[in-house]
Amino acid sequence: MNEEAKKKILRQIPYGLYVIGVKDGEGHHAFTGSWFSQCSMKPPRVMLGVRHGTHSLEMVKQGKVFSVNWLAKDDKKVLEQFFKPTPSSGNRFGELTYQLFKTGTPVLDKALSFLECEVVSIQEAGDHSIVIGEVVNAEQRADTSPLVMSDTPWHYGG
Repeated sequence: MNEEAKKKILRQIPYGLYVIGVKDGEGHHAFTGSWFSQCSMKPPRVMLGVRHGTHSLEMVKQGKVFSVNWLAKDDKKVLEQFFKPTPSSGNRFGELTYQLFKTGTPVLDKALSFLECEVVSIQEAGDHSIVIGEVVNAEQRADTSPLVMSDTPWHYGG
């Protein structure tokens, strides 16, 4: 197989960019996600890829809930904050404010829209796990196009 062709082709899959909120007990955390899609209409379910060996995946496994936050195209700096390791202060959110709704996972005040999900199953899939969540809460706050991978110089995958 031509490895460079494979990598280039897989990176051409259209990807959104999201801030994924998680919790375990009273702890809250968030990370950047890009491998996300709807996988069922009835019941409404979505699937999310989360890298193995991460604090984020452990929190998803323990808390069994997650939120998905869509951001505006001009919120790249917000998204970058969730790429980086957690600061030594332990405050992943910095100055960003968030609220807790049905699942108790962080929903950013800046989010254009969000979903809250309860984990239905987790399947190992290579170097990531596929987390399937049932949508239990949703809100659209603005009717504008969200930030997607093609709006940035970044890539993840391949």
